[in-house]
Amino acid sequence: MNASENPYVVTNDKVLEPPVHWWERLKFLGPGLILTASIVGSGELITTTLLGAQAGFVCFWVIIVSCLVKVAVQVEFGKNAIYTGRSTMLALNGLPGPKFGKANWSIWLWLVLMLPKMLQVGGIVGSVAMVCKEVWPEMVTTWMVWPVAVTASVLVWKGGYSLIERVCVVLICLFTLFTVASLVSVQFTTYAFSWAEVRSGLTFTLPPAAMMVALGAFGITGIGGDEIMAYNYWLIEKGYASHTGPRQDSEAWRRRAAGWMRVMQWDAMVSMCVYTLVTVVFYLLGAAVLNRQGLVPKSEELIKTLSFMYTESLGAWASGVFLAGAFVVLYSTVIAALAAWTRMFSDAFAQIGLLDFRNAAQRNRLITILAFVLPMCWVVAFLFYQDPAFMVVVGGLVTVVILFIVAFAAAWFRYKELPPEFKPGKLYDAWLWLSIIAISAVGLYAGAKAFGVI
Repeated sequence: MNASENPYVVTNDKVLEPPVHWWERLKFLGPGLILTASIVGSGELITTTLLGAQAGFVCFWVIIVSCLVKVAVQVEFGKNAIYTGRSTMLALNGLPGPKFGKANWSIWLWLVLMLPKMLQVGGIVGSVAMVCKEVWPEMVTTWMVWPVAVTASVLVWKGGYSLIERVCVVLICLFTLFTVASLVSVQFTTYAFSWAEVRSGLTFTLPPAAMMVALGAFGITGIGGDEIMAYNYWLIEKGYASHTGPRQDSEAWRRRAAGWMRVMQWDAMVSMCVYTLVTVVFYLLGAAVLNRQGLVPKSEELIKTLSFMYTESLGAWASGVFLAGAFVVLYSTVIAALAAWTRMFSDAFAQIGLLDFRNAAQRNRLITILAFVLPMCWVVAFLFYQDPAFMVVVGGLVTVVILFIVAFAAAWFRYKELPPEFKPGKLYDAWLWLSIIAISAVGLYAGAKAFGVI
């Protein structure tokens, strides 16, 4: 593959003027929707519903804040990718602080944190297997995890960016429509909820019994730390950096960079609207249907319990549709996560010095290997714990720590690396600092709880 075909080597060969009108920008959206696919299965379907089932409506504010405040950090990462053309780990390697070998402390910390994060996606793989078991009761869940993992490996191995984007967008759109229909239908049942109940969840109350799930939900719902880190790879592979071209001291380059940053902001905001809508719907269904019945999704009963949100609102016939939808959203999460993890791990290993990530042959070779190795690790994690809800919550708590890394990096990108001609307004900076402060506060609180300080 030559440089012009390698998105991680930015040349003048693919320079393209950015679209000006909003309808033209829509054609270039996609990276954020891949992130939405990776978010919905773990954060929205499982963790958000679990929080609603445990706490009722009172924690509604947690998932709304979680969805809204972290996007500014995502946008700052995206801007950095566009005006530098750097992959995420290469950008992190330029952060201040000690290096161990060739790699910055942030990369080593990320590698350590990704070990417990294996539980999260292992829980998703197990959930997909549980859906299959509901359809074919004669199957054994511990057997079904293997074909789930292998088929995901083959898809990521054979499919490039375009295939991943198409699969994720179609699957998420279908399940979102079905879930919204379920929420509307629940208002015509005995589980109908009132505006007063919804308003009670906007009072910033946090019951002690739901504390750990709420912290995990903050880390994993909306855009998580690992999704923010993955965003730059999808932007680069979509062509945003290549279309901008190598950085130059020219008005033409500045115009292109600013234009593609606007497209990226559209991409981030559209995806935020989608996953916020899905998050709100899942939470309200969990609070309205599951909490009132005292049902909490866990272990082998996870999928069966979640199906009650649909059968109680739409009728018994919806069970089959839910299983199809659950398979769609969970499996798309596995695919999106695997595609992102193979790139992030390859990039991290490159910063350590094990390969040249910008070399297409070396990069693709390691991505192929990891496409098969990582799902095997997820399967082993599931076979050991076999409790998807617990595994996903643990992954959410770890994501809070990863958010520390991305919040620090976003502040560095904004104030130390962003070219002065792209300096944002005060409103954007206020949003960015709100994101950083919220992430830091939740992370510190979670750490204090974990060590018994409070």
